[in-house]
Amino acid sequence: MEQDRLNQYRIMWVLVLFDLPTETKKDRKVYADFRKNLQRDGFTMFQFSTYLRHCMSVENANVHIKRVKNFLPTKGHVGILCITDKQFGMMELFYGKSPESKKTGAQQLELF
Repeated sequence: MEQDRLNQYRIMWVLVLFDLPTETKKDRKVYADFRKNLQRDGFTMFQFSTYLRHCMSVENANVHIKRVKNFLPTKGHVGILCITDKQFGMMELFYGKSPESKKTGAQQLELF
């Protein structure tokens, strides 16, 4: 089907943004466990409290969003944002005031 083809509007990025307490030893363990659970589910760190994951479809993104909701900590703030690959590609990144050059995607090797 034409609508099932992968494109910039069907591929999704799931961003998890969080601010968790770290005052006590127990708080720090909950924080570390939450981060480890995100990493186990394929999320990578974008910034200290921002993790992201590439998903091939909205349906796939919803699976990972549901997983994150299952291991939410009892305290702190967590936001989950789902955006298209097209929107993600329009992000401007800066290192200080200097724009970061966009990293080129990996080349795929075709073998016949």
